[in-house]
Amino acid sequence: MIPVVLAAVLSRSTRRKQEDFQKEALPHMDILYNYALRTTGNEEDARDLLQETFLKAYRFWDKYEKGTNIRAWLFRIMKNSYINRYRKESKEPDKVDYGDVENFYNSIRAEYKDTNDLQEKLYRNLLGDEVAKALESLPEDFRTVVILCDIEGLTYEEIAEFIDRPIGTVRSRLHRGRKLLQAKLLEYAKKQGIVPND
Repeated sequence: MIPVVLAAVLSRSTRRKQEDFQKEALPHMDILYNYALRTTGNEEDARDLLQETFLKAYRFWDKYEKGTNIRAWLFRIMKNSYINRYRKESKEPDKVDYGDVENFYNSIRAEYKDTNDLQEKLYRNLLGDEVAKALESLPEDFRTVVILCDIEGLTYEEIAEFIDRPIGTVRSRLHRGRKLLQAKLLEYAKKQGIVPND
């Protein structure tokens, strides 16, 4: 009789954990995917990073303090997962036949001209080619803060928690990142004759 009662209690506890996780964490999946896509640079790695983030979040759900900022907690898990993966991959030597990669890429690209390509939509349609290029050219510390604030809409507090820096650092990086972005776009506008040269 005791094992049956224990199984029922565990089942109820697991069900409650799943419901809480779905209610609290899953609504942030899109914003995390968008950030993963910008961070990794390709959809497959972004999906892998997102999956790893949610698996870790679910595994450590009992460590999450209810009532605190769930989005910042999830972003921190994602950041740490990305850093760990980057360290692991940077220690492994590349073992790639570039001819095979090029052939594979060309065959996939020829088949996949779908307008549903999120990365193309994001960088080309939403932001525009030159804005995307200028954004990608920013140093990572500035680019991360600009993306999280100006594109994803995170608060300074959420960004500070995500990058594990004080709010003053977030403000400083955001200001400098925006200035760098502005300078790059102004240079482009002058080259295109949109803005007269001084």
